Amino acid sequence: MKSLKNLLYKREKTKKIALTDKDIFYVFNRIIKEEFGNVGASRLKADFFKNGTIFIKSQSSAWGSELFSNRNTIMKKINQEFGEGIVKEIKLK
Repeated sequence: MKSLKNLLYKREKTKKIALTDKDIFYVFNRIIKEEFGNVGASRLKADFFKNGTIFIKSQSSAWGSELFSNRNTIMKKINQEFGEGIVKEIKLK
C-alpha cells in the first residue's frame, strides 16, 4: 500500500502550469518597466509566445539593441516568476 505522502509528492511533480500568452506578456511588461522605465515599456511590446520563445516588437533599433544586450537578465527574471525553462529565448521582430 502506498502512503499518502508519496502519492501527493508524485502528483506535485507531474502537475503542469497552464500559462497563456497574456500571463507571459504581463510579467514581461512589468520587468521591462522595472529595467527601462515607462519609456522602455512603451517602446518594447511582446508580440507572441511560442515554444519557449517570446517575440518582441521594438520601435527602434536602439531599443532592440538594449533589449538584446539585457535579454539574459530578463529571461532569468521571467523564469523566476514561472519556473525554470518557461522562457528559453527572446527574439526581436
